[in-house]
Amino acid sequence: MDFDIKLAEKPDLAALDTGLRALSEDLGDNHRAERTALEHALFGPVPSAWACVATSGEAMLGLALFSPLFSTGRGSAGLFVSDLWVAPEARGEGLGPALLRAASDHAARLWRAGFLRLIVHDHNVRARAFYDRVGFETIPGETALVLPGPAFETLRRQT
Repeated sequence: MDFDIKLAEKPDLAALDTGLRALSEDLGDNHRAERTALEHALFGPVPSAWACVATSGEAMLGLALFSPLFSTGRGSAGLFVSDLWVAPEARGEGLGPALLRAASDHAARLWRAGFLRLIVHDHNVRARAFYDRVGFETIPGETALVLPGPAFETLRRQT
């Protein structure tokens, strides 16, 4: 299968939104990200995320949504891939690793990323097997935590 991968541009927004919604559906996740929030994150005055998109002609085949992070323990910047999606018809064609490579290359150029971090859902056995094949490792002694909306706002308001 032939495909092209590029950094997402504003005209890709609708296809990105569709791909991210398909990923949420595949995972059984709630999809709370409105298109306007995605647009602001990717194309606002200070982007908080970037995306690589894989296409074949007009068809969107996959995407990787990622953001910068810094680790004092690793001694370098990295990239956090929050979403990686490949259309069912393109799975098994090497698109997942190609998207991770493109995102990593962009992050290495832009903020000198030296590692990639992501989180995989426990029930997503197929994705976990893919990540194991690529060379990802479990981080011993770490548990992923999140401070969600209301608690985040409470923290922000504390003096």
